[in-house]
Amino acid sequence: MLDFLGDLRRTHMCGALRPPDAGQKAVLMGWVNRRRDLGSIIFIDLRDRTGMTQVVFNRERNPAVHDKAQELRNEYVIAVVGTVKRRDAETINKNIATGEVELVGDELRLLNVAKQPPFLPGDTVLPNEEVRLKYRYIDLRRDAMQFNIETRHKVSKAIRDYLSEQGFFEIETPFMTRSTPEGARDYLVPSRVQPGCFYALPQSPQLFKQILMISGFDRYFQIVRCFRDEDLRADRQPEFTQIDLEMSYPQPERVWEVVEGFLTAAFNAAGHEIKTPFPRMSYDQAIRVYGSDKPDLRLPGMVDVRTAMTPEEVAEFATKFRMRKELPIHLIRIPNAGEVSGTERRTIGTYGAYQHVQGPSFVQLISDPKRLAKDSPELTEKILRFGNVEAGDLWLLAGALEKPDSSAVMDQSVQHFCEKCGYLRFDLAQKYAPKHGAFQKRDFHFLWVTDFPMFEWDKTEKRWNPAHHPFTSLHEEDMSKLEANIDSVNDPKSPLGEIRALAYDVVLNGTELGSGSIRIHRQDIQRKIFQALGMSDEEARARFGFFLEALEYGTPPHGGIALGLDRIVMILTGAESLREVIPFPKTARAVDLMVDAPTPVNEAQLKELGIGVIKAK
Repeated sequence: MLDFLGDLRRTHMCGALRPPDAGQKAVLMGWVNRRRDLGSIIFIDLRDRTGMTQVVFNRERNPAVHDKAQELRNEYVIAVVGTVKRRDAETINKNIATGEVELVGDELRLLNVAKQPPFLPGDTVLPNEEVRLKYRYIDLRRDAMQFNIETRHKVSKAIRDYLSEQGFFEIETPFMTRSTPEGARDYLVPSRVQPGCFYALPQSPQLFKQILMISGFDRYFQIVRCFRDEDLRADRQPEFTQIDLEMSYPQPERVWEVVEGFLTAAFNAAGHEIKTPFPRMSYDQAIRVYGSDKPDLRLPGMVDVRTAMTPEEVAEFATKFRMRKELPIHLIRIPNAGEVSGTERRTIGTYGAYQHVQGPSFVQLISDPKRLAKDSPELTEKILRFGNVEAGDLWLLAGALEKPDSSAVMDQSVQHFCEKCGYLRFDLAQKYAPKHGAFQKRDFHFLWVTDFPMFEWDKTEKRWNPAHHPFTSLHEEDMSKLEANIDSVNDPKSPLGEIRALAYDVVLNGTELGSGSIRIHRQDIQRKIFQALGMSDEEARARFGFFLEALEYGTPPHGGIALGLDRIVMILTGAESLREVIPFPKTARAVDLMVDAPTPVNEAQLKELGIGVIKAK
């Protein structure tokens, strides 16, 4: 028979008792983690989110309570009243914080029973992720998940405290707003009182936080839920949480100082120290040296070995290895990879070794040091010395094929070539660096990537699109390029592609944590950006009329950023996906297995909303 809690109050959490508590009365409440019946003595490991305490029920001390303890099973919920006792030296459990004491039970209340769960919180071998997500309430009881969620709380609190101390107001923005699709699809919410009309769940509070600057709040932040209907990956969810902030009158450097400050506080809350200020690198340099706009600085960048050669040596080398001499010849190096067999090196020299670069390409690989040394001994020594290659390093040379396969990608620009090499570097690092400690998760290397392109060419739509969003400001010195080429939205060779935005990303170990920019606060410049994007005044008013009108009432210069809280916590906890740090995540198919959502709704609800469902063919 189950007991009522009544007026019994918990005095200690299960992870709190220590030797100084010996002799005291204590009341613990939690789940039965394990039960061991030795006949006259029953041991129960009692668990809550703070840890475990061993509880002892002795038949000689209290026969009725001992008999009741015989009925206990895993995950039963109980309350125990007893006396704290030091354990004998030989029975101390050094694996738990409370291992020097135990609670001798004098009263036991059975508050609830539990079915045998599909897995136990203490299991070392877990079922597949779908089972874990279906029974998320069991999964969340595991130590690892409790740690992840506690870390999330500590990080959020540290960020809130820091930004509040810096004069930021936490202000909530609407969850139901108008649809202004930019990139990912919106989640739409039908309105019953406005038939045929829909709200959209926000992809970000972008326009609202800019309006808050127009409203005079000067410094805003919010740890806010956002929604995007997009294909999912390990680092994506349809609903996610971001740290959103905006400031009036900032230079980019001021935004960076604030971000570095709250990240320092957040990492300290999780037990890690980080170094500030973060290094800075332009977008062009990141692409050229790392082949990525989110470089992982735990490994060395790529080195264009042409710099070490004379023009004659470059021409000779390029001819010998069928490479284009006008494009970089990159040395890619993985330090301390250890002994790599000849068979492995031959595989590295083909595209079968790489996850992200499959099939024909215009990249020519050289990964056999013996062959290279045989063909060009003096030049090889010069190249390896220039690239700081040491014994035990894994390296290869990558150049652009002079005559690529007909089926290869035909974009043979410097940027495209460097990006291909960046993928090669990443895949080699994933395979070889972890073996020798060169790719550690707790080795935090932050970076600001700056001066992103203002526009990017859309090959499908054959037009220029905003690389960030259309409210991003540009460098003052690039304004003349905008004005001179404002009507060339359909020209892929337009100098619009050379305009730099006052946009910046904060990157950690190859992961983009957040993206931001200085915003456009002048109506005349905003109108020119829309014109460069091929957007008429009528279209701009239809999509962003409320915001454009707000710009007419005295808008201060402003800028900000948004960082993914889920990603930060994922990195801090060493989790493999965002689903490990979000209490109730969706699957890769955007399904909540626990509540079985999304689901169809009945015809009455659809009729009330004036909606009909058409099945996709």
